[in-house]
Order: sequence, then structure tokens, then C-alpha cells
Amino acid sequence: MAVVGERLGVGIGWRPEIDLTVERLPGVDFVEVIAENIRPGRLPESLRVLRSRGVPVIPHGVGLGVGGAEPPDPARLAHLAACAEALGAPLVSEHLAFVRAGGLEAGHLLPVPRTRRALAVVTENVRRAQDALPVPLALENVAAIFGWPEDEMTEAEFLGELVAATGVGLLVDVANLYTNQVNLGLPAVGALDALPLSELAYVHVAGGHEHGGVWHDTHTAHVSDEILAVLSELCARVDPPGVLLEWDADYPSDAALEAELGRIREAMARG
Repeated sequence: MAVVGERLGVGIGWRPEIDLTVERLPGVDFVEVIAENIRPGRLPESLRVLRSRGVPVIPHGVGLGVGGAEPPDPARLAHLAACAEALGAPLVSEHLAFVRAGGLEAGHLLPVPRTRRALAVVTENVRRAQDALPVPLALENVAAIFGWPEDEMTEAEFLGELVAATGVGLLVDVANLYTNQVNLGLPAVGALDALPLSELAYVHVAGGHEHGGVWHDTHTAHVSDEILAVLSELCARVDPPGVLLEWDADYPSDAALEAELGRIREAMARG
């Protein structure tokens, strides 16, 4: 169930607060919608408009938790599958993270312990998810707020082995790579050199801000030049099927969002 080869272009995360903006922005080739925020049987009118124009819409999950010790919740998988079918989506994306344990919600996308034991569990969870979905699955690297002391692999090595074992696609978030570089000292370019970019489904780009030496990946600001430089480095290594801008609050003007998409295209061209 390979996702590689699906040409998406440059896109933006669809949010209800900017639905009309997304509809009228020039050069939006595809969009992504948070799967937990929609009902497949009652899609927002804006998404139906975009679909009628032939704009691909990708459901992006935030709550599946394939990195947890427990198997993925069948109800959550059924919802993702229904979203994919209702949207005619080319794929579904989620995060390589765990979000709950023992019935308790973490409220954050937490990093998976990068051990052989954890890899075996995540591999089985990913296979279960793939079996339940009508379209291919791609997994995103997260912005880690800490690292596990028992880690045996880097995130890139862990993802590489997971991709090799399952055929799952890769959603590379270059803002998350930059966040991990600033906050945890993990070189972003080094991660690009180790990730299985041949299995790239698409790319996330987002803005944030620095405070007290810590990078906050807020998705509420313009994309920094440093993050765009990571995108250029990625594009020097592979031609990404798609690159998508995430902006989740404090929305700027239509003109500002259009300018951000332009900066993304320029960074891609530099690569």
C-alpha cells in the first residue's frame, strides 16, 4: 500500500476558521483536515466545495496513538476509514506517538521509546491500522518534549525500520525536526540523511517562536528562515510529492497566508 508517487503540490491545513480563505487562496493544490474535527456523514460545505474542484483532502489524525502499548482503538480506526472514504482521500496520515495509557489521555503527542521492544509493538499497531484503512497510511515525526533514557535508536533509524517492516509512508514535519534540533540537540539535517525519504508521502511546514532558548512549535506564526532552510535541504535530497503549511490559530490575512505559500515554494526551488 505505497503512498509514494501521489503528486499533491503545495497545500494548507484546512481549519473552519479560515474555510473561505482556503477556498479563495490561489495555488492551493491540496488540503489536510484534522480527522477528529469532522463527521464523515456531515462534511463541512467548504470541504465539499474543494472536493468538487478536484482538490485532494487528506484526513490527518491526532488521537490514534500507534505508539502506545495497546492496539489502536477500533472505533478511532473506523472513524479514520470513514473520513477517508467520505473525502475520497488518497491517504490518511497520523503521528508516530503515544497519546494515552491505562485509559488516561496525555494531552500531547509523546515520543515513542526508541527500543527494539517498542518497535515490535509499534510495527504490529501500524499493521492493524493499515488493515483497517481503505487507503495507505503515512506517519509523522513529532516534536519531542523529552527523550527516553533507554533509547537504542535515533528517531530516523526507528522510522526507517518501521517503514521497512510495514511499508507505511512517511510524513516529514521539518518544523518538528528543527524543534528537536533547538530543544534536544538533534541535528535536523542529520535526520534528513537517515530518514527513508524514498517513502515520503508529503511534508509539513509550520511556524513558531523562541522563548528562553526553547523553540515553541505553535503553528501560529510565519515560518522561520531556519525551518525553510531545513525544507530546502530536504528538497535537495528528494522531490517531495507535497508540502503543506500548518497554521492553527491567530490567523493572519489572506495576503499573509498567500505570502507564506510563496515562501515555501521559493524554499523548495532553492533545494
